[in-house]
Amino acid sequence: MNALVTPEWRLLDDGACDSAWNMAVDRAIQIQHAAGECPPTVRLYRWQRPTVTLGRFQPSSGVDGAACQSLGIDVVRRFTGGRGVLHDDELTYSFVMGERDGLPRGVSASYRMLCSVLARTYVALGVPAELTARPRGARDSSACYLHATHADLSVGVAKLSGSAQVWHHGTCLQHGSFVRSRDLVREARVFRLDGDEAQALALGTATLADVLDPAPGTDEITAACVAALAAEMSVRVVPGSLSNTELMLARELMGDVQVTHVE
Repeated sequence: MNALVTPEWRLLDDGACDSAWNMAVDRAIQIQHAAGECPPTVRLYRWQRPTVTLGRFQPSSGVDGAACQSLGIDVVRRFTGGRGVLHDDELTYSFVMGERDGLPRGVSASYRMLCSVLARTYVALGVPAELTARPRGARDSSACYLHATHADLSVGVAKLSGSAQVWHHGTCLQHGSFVRSRDLVREARVFRLDGDEAQALALGTATLADVLDPAPGTDEITAACVAALAAEMSVRVVPGSLSNTELMLARELMGDVQVTHVE
C-alpha cells in the first residue's frame, strides 16, 4: 500500500521589494498556477517604499497625488478589486491556489477557507482575531479600511485587515496585510478623508501594535503564518523560488500596474 503523500505548498519569503514588482509577481504566480506550471504558493513580502495600491477598477482620483508625491509614497494598481490600501509597516501575504487544490469556487466559501489561515496566524501571535460582520461604513470613501466585507479579520469591532481576491481559470489570488502599525494622519491625508472619516478610521481599525506590546516583527509573523497554513490546510510548506518563466512574466506585467497619473 502506498503511503499517503502530504500536499506541498511553495513558500516565497521575498523581503522588501519594489511596489510594481510586488503586484506583478502575485499575478504572474497566479497565471502560472492556472496553467499547471507551479504549485499552490504562499508569498510573504514587504515594500521598499510606502505604497498605495488601488483596486483594479478604482479611479486614481481616489488618492491625493500631490500628497503622495510630497510624502514619497508610490501608487500602483492591484489586479484584485476593492478600495485603496496604504502599505508601510506591515507584512503582506498572497495565497495562490485553485479548485484542483481543494479551494471552493464560491467567493464566500473561498474567503472563509483562506481567511481561516489568517485568523489562526493572529491567534498564534496572541490576537483573538476572527471573521466578523461589521457596519459597512462610508461607501463612497476611497480608503479600504473604512469598508467592511466578509473577508475582514477583526478584533472585537475593530478591523485588523482586509483581503482581496481575483480568479483566473480556476485559480484564486488572494492577498492582504498583517499591519504592525499605521500613521493615521498620513493615511487620512492620502485618501482625502474628512474629519468624520478620519475619526472612523481611528476608532474602527486596529493594528498589531495596538493589541500587542511590543508588536511582533515580520520574521515572527512569517513563522506564525507558515505554521498556520500548514496546520489549517494539512499541507507541507516548502521554501522555493520563482521560476524563470514567472520572473519574465512578472517583468512584462509591471507596466500593467504602473499608475502614471494621479490627480
